[in-house]
Amino acid sequence: MADPVGLSDWLEAQLAGAPIELAERTRYFLRQSPSADPEGLALAAEQALTRAIATSPDRRAALDLLAADALVTLALAASVELDPAGFERLAIAIRERQGTDR
Repeated sequence: MADPVGLSDWLEAQLAGAPIELAERTRYFLRQSPSADPEGLALAAEQALTRAIATSPDRRAALDLLAADALVTLALAASVELDPAGFERLAIAIRERQGTDR
């Protein structure tokens, strides 16, 4: 995963206060992403959400769902920091990729 403008350090700072299990699961999905930019974070969130949906509908899916939520939040926050003008575009793209069937 490429690291534009020190985003890895920023991500680690954001995850510093999170519960250990959530931070580890979030990092797992981050490593699956092709990039560490806001778009890559959004893709990692999609992977986490897909995994949560595919997992049995009990507590085992909760950590993936929480990671998906964290990753969307991080994607949007990173967008505000790196490209404030692109925030709205990213938010719309995330929403449109999810469609209405979920």
